[in-house]
Amino acid sequence: FAEAGITLRWEGEGIDEKGIDTTTGKVLVEVDPKYFRPSEVEQLLGDPSKAKNLLGWNPRKTSFEELVKIMVRHDLDYVKKENRR
Repeated sequence: FAEAGITLRWEGEGIDEKGIDTTTGKVLVEVDPKYFRPSEVEQLLGDPSKAKNLLGWNPRKTSFEELVKIMVRHDLDYVKKENRR
């Protein structure tokens, strides 16, 4: 949200946690009970080979935070282009 210029205030915990826009007071993030995991898995492993092969992406050169920024910027640019049509 920071990448889009939105500051969130977090309230609640677990399934009741919400992200609220500090400017408008609107709830922008809510937990969907269908996807809530009450206890976190200790370790998750993935295979980045498809992303390496198709996109040339290297997880050792791109941090998770930077990857999220890249994805958000791409989505924001896409929405702007679609709104111009």
